[in-house]
Amino acid sequence: MRIVGLMSGTSYDGVDVVAAEFSTAGDTLRLRPLGHRELGYDRELRERIAAVLPPGPTTVEAVCRLDNALGEVFAEAAAIGVELAGGQADVVVSPGQTVFHWVDGGTVRGTLQLGAPARVAARVGVPVLSDLRSADVAAGGQGAPLVPAFDALLLAPADGRRPGDDGGAGGQPGGGRRPTGGTVRAALNLGGIANLTVVAPGAPVLGYDVGPANALLDAAARRFLDQPCDVDGVRAAAGRVHPGLLALLLAEPYYAAAPPKSTGKELFHPGYLDDRLAALAEPVARDDVFATVTELTARTVAAACDGHGVTEVVAAGGGVRNPTLWGRLAALGAGRWELRTTDELGVPTQAKEAYAFALLGWLSWHGLPGAVPSVTGARRAAVLGSWTPSGPPPGPAGRLPPRRLVVLR
Repeated sequence: MRIVGLMSGTSYDGVDVVAAEFSTAGDTLRLRPLGHRELGYDRELRERIAAVLPPGPTTVEAVCRLDNALGEVFAEAAAIGVELAGGQADVVVSPGQTVFHWVDGGTVRGTLQLGAPARVAARVGVPVLSDLRSADVAAGGQGAPLVPAFDALLLAPADGRRPGDDGGAGGQPGGGRRPTGGTVRAALNLGGIANLTVVAPGAPVLGYDVGPANALLDAAARRFLDQPCDVDGVRAAAGRVHPGLLALLLAEPYYAAAPPKSTGKELFHPGYLDDRLAALAEPVARDDVFATVTELTARTVAAACDGHGVTEVVAAGGGVRNPTLWGRLAALGAGRWELRTTDELGVPTQAKEAYAFALLGWLSWHGLPGAVPSVTGARRAAVLGSWTPSGPPPGPAGRLPPRRLVVLR
């Protein structure tokens, strides 16, 4: 089965598109990567996305227009994915661009992704799976993160045990206890938000949003550089950590909250950084802001890894390309956990989440749950997504459209 997976994260800088071929051998699922591309958003589209994000005001008209504009971009990305798949795909997974994740007192009440899946289906002519988070939210979960389902399978032990054996992926929510021993592997994604998945023997699969990875760095880049990011961490490398700013940032209550938990630009938006800078008695040098925010990401991720007794961290996402952030993570983990990338496991670091969503598409197509209750806190494991057909569903051969309706009494 060939599946095209799309992913546009909280950095909202573009769409990652992959094509993957899935096959099974007993209880082993095989993934053959067929290629990946990145389709960048232009400046105008990035600004339109930023304009509808909280805490700024917006209108239903702006949301509708953006929904369809994103749908056109996703349709183009899906067409590229079909080409990568050799000109034929069975399914496209288009999770959309998250513009609001409604968290109330730690409980997720709803979530909204834009991307007009009907436009994608019309372009490529295959069924499209979208709105992947809502089913988990309806089951009492956070709706995020969803990638741990992929991580749990990728990092599963080779001894034949399924991920989550002894209380694993199908266990009860809140399974955050520290494992008693053995190799504890973690998957780390450094996107706009840093996500961590912990796979340990004798413990449920655990996954949650740690905090900002690139979200505040990108906010600083837009404010101080008029650029989407601090390329290669150059500005952070030139600065020094500001103790006062770091203390204010580390005081964020989110870090102390127990999983399951998820977050996004609703919390870590540009105004969040502006407020902390304004609270200081004196201005912070530009490069020192970058150095401090980089240190924030490194320290919160390292603390999470240490808290779970992690012995190996397999990382992916845009943050892997930031030598300054990568260097700080390696230094903080030295002697405690090995730091490597998913490239070593055959999964390109820049496309890992798109491949993960392709896997979720495979699961949903086969009626299998893709959300992990011990990760999201849901009452049950939900089959994810809503299907948009590319044409009429299969039916009895030769059936003609009806010409009239008779109401029976």
